[in-house]
Amino acid sequence: MPHFHKTLTLIAAMAMASAAVAQDDAVTDADDLSLGREVAEPTYIKEQYEDWQLKCFRSEAEEDPCQMFQLINGEDGNPVAQISLFRLPEGNPAEAGATITVPLATLLTEEVQIRIDDGKAKSYPYTLCSQVGCFAQIGFTEDDVDSLKKGETAMVTVVHAQAPGRPINIPVSLQGFTAAYDNVSVAQR
Repeated sequence: MPHFHKTLTLIAAMAMASAAVAQDDAVTDADDLSLGREVAEPTYIKEQYEDWQLKCFRSEAEEDPCQMFQLINGEDGNPVAQISLFRLPEGNPAEAGATITVPLATLLTEEVQIRIDDGKAKSYPYTLCSQVGCFAQIGFTEDDVDSLKKGETAMVTVVHAQAPGRPINIPVSLQGFTAAYDNVSVAQR
């Protein structure tokens, strides 16, 4: 039996060696090698406006659609939420739309709240949750947008499902908001 294993091992080694030699023989000309091609990412950052980015989506259109974007880090430096914002066509009750993404395990019945500087907070329902987090799709009126342009900080408040008595306040910098908003795309239907 031990002799059989030695023979089997030797045959396997020879087969691998002959496959390697065959592969070396097949690639004799560097012109036959693929040099790869660049893969275009579906999104890219077009501009940075202080704490806001203009995040664009590659498209076949003459100009790629862009949203304002901010990844919001907690005190420990880890991402805790994100917000993306876009303009809406004229004639809508809201001047701008936004999607706020917060972590899973957020208490959905408490809704997300936004307060700009010392103004009054508004609450918005969550739309859905996925493996990425929970989303609130909200509309900002003209007055809301004016407050965001003039403000320094928007406070996003969420409630964790395991600590319903302790709301979590997430500050969102408004540095660069106006410049980014002036360059953001109008959402097309």
